[in-house]
Amino acid sequence: MDTSPIPETAVEHYSLTHPNSGQLYAAALKVFPSGVTHDNRFLRPFPIYVNRAMGSRKYDVDGKEYVDYAMGHGALLLGHGHPAIVEAITQQAAKGTHWGACHELEIEWGQLVQRLFPSAERVRFTASGTEATMLAIRLARAWTKRTRVLKFEGHFHGWHDYLAPAIRPPFDRRSIAGIPDGVVDLLVVAPANDLAGLERILSEDKDIAAVILEPSGAGWGTIPLQTDFLLGLPTLTQKFGNVLIFDEVITGFRWSPGGIQALYNLRPDLTCLAKILAGGLPGGAVAGRVDIMSLLDMERGGQDNLARPPHHGTFNANPLSAAAGIAILQIASTGEPQRVADRLAAQLRMEMNAIIDRRGAPGCVYGESSVFHIFLGQCPKRGKCDRSLCSHSPSALRGLPSPLSHALRRSLLDGGVDLLGSGGMLSAAHTQEDVERTVRALEMTVDALSAEGLLGG
Repeated sequence: MDTSPIPETAVEHYSLTHPNSGQLYAAALKVFPSGVTHDNRFLRPFPIYVNRAMGSRKYDVDGKEYVDYAMGHGALLLGHGHPAIVEAITQQAAKGTHWGACHELEIEWGQLVQRLFPSAERVRFTASGTEATMLAIRLARAWTKRTRVLKFEGHFHGWHDYLAPAIRPPFDRRSIAGIPDGVVDLLVVAPANDLAGLERILSEDKDIAAVILEPSGAGWGTIPLQTDFLLGLPTLTQKFGNVLIFDEVITGFRWSPGGIQALYNLRPDLTCLAKILAGGLPGGAVAGRVDIMSLLDMERGGQDNLARPPHHGTFNANPLSAAAGIAILQIASTGEPQRVADRLAAQLRMEMNAIIDRRGAPGCVYGESSVFHIFLGQCPKRGKCDRSLCSHSPSALRGLPSPLSHALRRSLLDGGVDLLGSGGMLSAAHTQEDVERTVRALEMTVDALSAEGLLGG
């Protein structure tokens, strides 16, 4: 007779089927706050612990296999363990991981960025996307001799003090733990998709150095931008002398080889890049106008260099990241990986919406390029959101309300699918089989969430 325990709840079932991850999390709680090293990896009752990955799949310490849509937080356009990336890293590691010196690889890497992004007249590498936006702001302030920066509600530009506020509603919240009010006062937060409103702000506040945005819309397209709004930004910023910064940390090399700006033939003053840029290794960059980037020239400002914005960084353009970056950008430049991932993502969004419709559940799955977002709640457009209009209010940026968000991720993990928050990103390694497996997992998940009373009709 089977005497194994019968799980009474979904949480108990998850805990029973992931015992090794549970044990590791117990140990992690004694090392890390909340047991995690990145806010987005937190999951109740505990996250999975992965020990290997290949292609579109990853495997945890309990021997379970997952279709992976986190894709290295969006850094892996080719999937895990692509042979060209592995070979580049392996060969370079044998020669040295950090020479603390200039090297030929950094030039080739930068030239590839210039080739794919026509706005990249000059390039400066950093170690991450957060560092890239920090440097871009410093350059904008030095160029304009102004102090304030304008961002849009919900747009994410890294976790540093200057741009961390206003990621989620309420966007007018001023007090953030650990960030002085004086720093927050240097930030102007504006609603997106309102050119007239933006013009009023820029005309009245003459101290705005830069306008920075995710050109996909907030949260890598969680709240898409209207096309007219995106196209109108260069005219407005030129009119008022603001530096226009495109944060293409996620969209760069994914939406197209030249990012969103290439799709719309736009030339921002500065562009921030990371993730795919370094082939899954740490790396970022600021690229842009030669006159602005030349502020970093070492001869500027005389002997004391006071007129030159300082920029350091131990791991900037390290040869290991450069080797991986060259390998990925050579492949990404063809546009083929993007075409594969985009096609499968469109199919996945369509089939996931069909499941939601058949089950009569409120919500939809939407997105652009090779990404998708799952919105569970009343959605009048039923998965037909596009750049011109998104029917969701900015409350979508809260993500799915807890405990629904944790229940969604747990249930999909039980079905062999791992998300990035409440959505995900596809790679060129994803397959038709991955799509089918994901659709089945979502079907079981919608049924399970409905049975738990977490979904309204």
